[in-house]
Amino acid sequence: MKNHYFFLLLLIFTSPFALSNNSAELFSKGSQYSNVKISPTGDYLSAITSFEGKNVLVVMASDSKKLLNTVHFGENAQVGDYQWVNNERIVLAKEYLKGWQDHPIYYGELFAINADGSKSMYLFGHNSGQMQTGSHIKKNTSIEATAYILDPMTHDNKYMLVNAVPWAGMSSGGFISLDEFTETKQVVYRVNVYTGSRKKLTLAPIGGSRFLTNLKGEVKFVSGEDKNNETKLFYRNDGDWIDSSKLNINLSEFSPVSFAENDTSIYAVGRNGTETMGVYKINLETGELQKIIQDEKVDPSHFWKNNSTQKLYAVEFENGYPTYAFVDQDDSHSKLLKQLIASLPGHQVHIVSETEDGKKFIIKAFNDRNPGDFYLFDAEKLKLEYLVSNKSWLDPDLMAEVKPITFTNRNGQTINGYLTVPNGKQTKDLPLVVNPHGGPHGVRDWWGFDPQNQMLAHEGMAVLQINFRGSGGYGLAFEEAGYQQWGSNTQYDIIDGTKYLIEQGMADKNRICIVGGSFGGYSALQSSILAPDLFKCAIGFAGIYDLELMFNEGDIADSRSGTSFLKQVLGQNPSALKAMSPSANVDKLKAKLMLVHGGEDKRAPIEQLESLERSLKAINYPYEKLVMDDEGHGFYNDSHRAKYYQKMLKFLKDNLDI
Repeated sequence: MKNHYFFLLLLIFTSPFALSNNSAELFSKGSQYSNVKISPTGDYLSAITSFEGKNVLVVMASDSKKLLNTVHFGENAQVGDYQWVNNERIVLAKEYLKGWQDHPIYYGELFAINADGSKSMYLFGHNSGQMQTGSHIKKNTSIEATAYILDPMTHDNKYMLVNAVPWAGMSSGGFISLDEFTETKQVVYRVNVYTGSRKKLTLAPIGGSRFLTNLKGEVKFVSGEDKNNETKLFYRNDGDWIDSSKLNINLSEFSPVSFAENDTSIYAVGRNGTETMGVYKINLETGELQKIIQDEKVDPSHFWKNNSTQKLYAVEFENGYPTYAFVDQDDSHSKLLKQLIASLPGHQVHIVSETEDGKKFIIKAFNDRNPGDFYLFDAEKLKLEYLVSNKSWLDPDLMAEVKPITFTNRNGQTINGYLTVPNGKQTKDLPLVVNPHGGPHGVRDWWGFDPQNQMLAHEGMAVLQINFRGSGGYGLAFEEAGYQQWGSNTQYDIIDGTKYLIEQGMADKNRICIVGGSFGGYSALQSSILAPDLFKCAIGFAGIYDLELMFNEGDIADSRSGTSFLKQVLGQNPSALKAMSPSANVDKLKAKLMLVHGGEDKRAPIEQLESLERSLKAINYPYEKLVMDDEGHGFYNDSHRAKYYQKMLKFLKDNLDI
């Protein structure tokens, strides 16, 4: 850990990113500030910022905004998520940047430091282990386990709760696979936030553990899945875990949210059959199940708990624009959230941090044009004070509007999506870029700010996003409708949505391209194969082009659950897989092609690109290519992303006559 006061002063008190006419540079930059929090008694503010391409933690006095401390790890490490565990002390996760991943890797190390920079030490993980003075007895021994803060227990100045996934029996050296996570029983420790000494409190009776603690910091509830993937619930009073099999809740994808009135009832989210997920109240002693909230069209997107009571007070849904459903209308936070929404019209509002007495709050306000502004709200003074922005160099007034749309596909189903319209342009005969999302299952597009789409709109292009069959968030039946339909019905939804915009006069039928990443990269090629006269050009970014290859190459095939998933969503019919693979059908292409890949991609390994290239070269089909050897499944580095954006814009403008 290093302190870089001089450099961070520059970051905070100067504008690090000057506006320029270069859209690629403007929209490729990561967040300037994120994860803004307030200490339990309100004396300090903290946030994550970026320095030399890595996340840094900054701490300042809440009244004067004077910088007090920065935390910046050396080499390839950076600050991950963090929590205030009392008013003076922060515990944070240490992450590592690896070229073969599109996101940082976490090996379970927890590091602690005071707000003023004093008393820094590793509390938990394989790097911890401090020798006690004058003795060979360790008071903080190293441990091979991946740790997560279960409960910061801010009411207790000395301890926090950690749930840890032991590495014993694992062969991945701390990089935990999905199989290992779901099969390993987690351990809960009480950890001294100053010394790192720990006491084992309980061993979970089930793998893939999801714990709940009460206001006193007592671990009272856990859920997980057994080897048959059946959800099991356990609760306890003072002793051993009690199997709640008698509850027989019959909910899939079950996950606890919070306790309700007392320790014997909880709020949880789950799915009944193939319908959308609902929020339920469950009595752990009697098995009584009461549905509290459910939207007929979409699953919940966020759950909001009162920090003072630890009880659920609101549920967020996003069918088009975001909406809130209030579990408890009389909760102080429900009333506050309604007031804030009225005070910040046109914005989605999240209460992201608060003091222990519930008098001061950190508020994030954001929308389709604004990636996010952070405010300090004083509930006693009814004062809303602007703090920092997520991306201050972008002017929301110059950004594009994102409009929810719906259309009927060729099978008579209602499909939802979003259209980003260039600022100041009429929605008429626009050049269009279709942008299918990745996944495809369990993933969906949302209303909000998307830097790539905003960049394209800034250059005069409309952008279409479609939550096609197979997307998550619209109920299990809708998601399963995309199983074994990757190359057909899923793509027809994308094609039908594009044709809908043409029929409505919104898009110019002669100026349409398709751009996507991961499964979206697959869709860019496959939709161009199925509708060769519809798209003038296609860009595949980190795409999958040979479906049979997925069973042999990449990290999905490395696990039993991953292989099982592939069999479920793709099937195993070789002729069907070939028919749905772009690399086997390049003779149907007419679109101009650009292919982009990371050389260290483990999700869609470079072999996917090579399979497509062999087929293209066999028929002398021209294409442009950009490979970043040290990037993974997506470009994490800002400069790499800027290079890609520059090439993308030139390619699109050339083919759309802009």
